[in-house]
Amino acid sequence: MKKKIAIIGSGIGGLTLGNLLQKNNNFEFTIYEKEETLNLEEGFGIQLAVNSISVLNQIGFDSLKKSEIYNPVKLDFYSDKDKICDLDLTQFNSETEKYTTLKRSFLIKFLKDKLFSNLIRFNKTVEKVEKNQNTIKISFKDGSSDEVDYLVVSDGVYSQTKSIIEKKTYRSNYYGSLAIRTTVRSQDITNFNKKNISLLMSSNAHLVLYPVNEKEHNVVVIARNKKRNFFHYKNLNFIKIILNEGIIKNNNSLRPLFNGQLSYWPIYTSKEPKNSKIKNVFYLGDAFYAFSPTMAQGASQSIEGAEELQHILEKNINDKQNLYFTNRFNRTRVIKIRSNFNYFAFHLSNKVLVFFRNLILKKIINRKEFIKNYLGKVFRK
Repeated sequence: MKKKIAIIGSGIGGLTLGNLLQKNNNFEFTIYEKEETLNLEEGFGIQLAVNSISVLNQIGFDSLKKSEIYNPVKLDFYSDKDKICDLDLTQFNSETEKYTTLKRSFLIKFLKDKLFSNLIRFNKTVEKVEKNQNTIKISFKDGSSDEVDYLVVSDGVYSQTKSIIEKKTYRSNYYGSLAIRTTVRSQDITNFNKKNISLLMSSNAHLVLYPVNEKEHNVVVIARNKKRNFFHYKNLNFIKIILNEGIIKNNNSLRPLFNGQLSYWPIYTSKEPKNSKIKNVFYLGDAFYAFSPTMAQGASQSIEGAEELQHILEKNINDKQNLYFTNRFNRTRVIKIRSNFNYFAFHLSNKVLVFFRNLILKKIINRKEFIKNYLGKVFRK
């Protein structure tokens, strides 16, 4: 008898899991999305290390047009205006699995198009979740319901479903920073190598610039801002002040990058991951744990976690929930520690500390031990 699965949320994690489950006739699943449609207009970029590309290749990612994605060769490190060193990203690649950058909307469209259209149901907001003897009943605000064997919650860092299930309000941690993003034409970039990812570290901020296809580059600044209520000042003047007093102040040549449309939001991370009190409920992606953006693993961990959950659901074992949680928790801890350290190192302002940071980075960036133990454990599963 087929096992029924409900997936709440049609983001990267939920759509990836759906694509993986679609290949197994022992499962019947539905993806529930609270919005009216998927947002395919957003053009900002994401980075995918080979730990996630290996998963996506299982559903045909390797057959995409190369003009719609990009495989950067190196990661260039800058300390304000000066280049320090670079990291060869190709050492993590294989012939079919390569470090990839692309638009998030393009990945969402790819994952959606691989699914049968009737597997995603829109305008579905969870109102109540009940555990019956052997099943889980989900009630939606429109009066409909579903009864399933497994419930997967993948509705993001602000997951309302999680609060409903656990009967507890879950609030994320404000990370003391905000993200400012924009997109620029590749032909307008003059100060950086267009083929590489550029990471510019400055006082209390860092900038990442990378190609998302053959014609466009994504620009994102992570700037420290202790004011939790900054989002009440929803105007570009506030954002421009932060840029001008921060990363642009130390490198005026960056100013042209921010002449286009800007998007900005506060950065939140999760508190310690918790297993669900209800058996056979699984949290995926940012609903499990939202990382700080300094390891570029948010999307990759959603994809990697989806494959991990797929394999566990296919196992003939009773305690699927605890096995999944333990594996995800341990993996999350490794990446969380590295992300937090990067956040500290990228934003140093003391000149002495900056000097030693740059010196150490030059010395270790090509050492095999560093590559294997610090980066390799993240980029490869």
